[in-house]
Amino acid sequence: MASGDNPREEVRDEAHDTLSRLLIPLAPVFAAAFLLITAFTFYEVVMRYVFNAPTIWVHETTTALTALCFAFGGAYCLGTNRHIRVVLIYDSVSPRVRRLLDVAISLVGAAACALMAWAAWNFAYKAFFTPTGQMHLETSGSAWNPPTPAIVKAVLFLILCVMCIQFLLQAIAHLRRKPTDENRSPEQELGDA
Repeated sequence: MASGDNPREEVRDEAHDTLSRLLIPLAPVFAAAFLLITAFTFYEVVMRYVFNAPTIWVHETTTALTALCFAFGGAYCLGTNRHIRVVLIYDSVSPRVRRLLDVAISLVGAAACALMAWAAWNFAYKAFFTPTGQMHLETSGSAWNPPTPAIVKAVLFLILCVMCIQFLLQAIAHLRRKPTDENRSPEQELGDA
């Protein structure tokens, strides 16, 4: 069987711009975080139901780690061109119209991420500073009381900024692409800049 004949053959993710190329090495770290989430949850179940000694840290830790992993996943999928597309209309139009749709979709995505980042900035700022301007990390208010809300809000803001830039880079790449050159990746259009 030839290497391309195996439908379950793993396809390596390729970054489509320089910024996304920086994200790919972080993927194993976030994948390992999902394993930690599973291990922590298993530990909590055993401690709670076998030893009747529930933890005070597992729920908040797994919630925060999951939020961070999903936020990173958005930027990763966008950077490796693995996001979900609805192709009902897209596949039925000419290459020239597809190029215009790609540019429009990228610009709408950039605008959406910019607006969400703007909103997230306010939450992140308030999570790090008191109304008087002194630095103080927002905590969960639980018995354990970790600063996970501040960390998650800051990372979400940063990821939204990264995704906004990724969308803009994609829009530029699609604008540079010849309408008939559909198989070229945005990375090929942007070059190694």
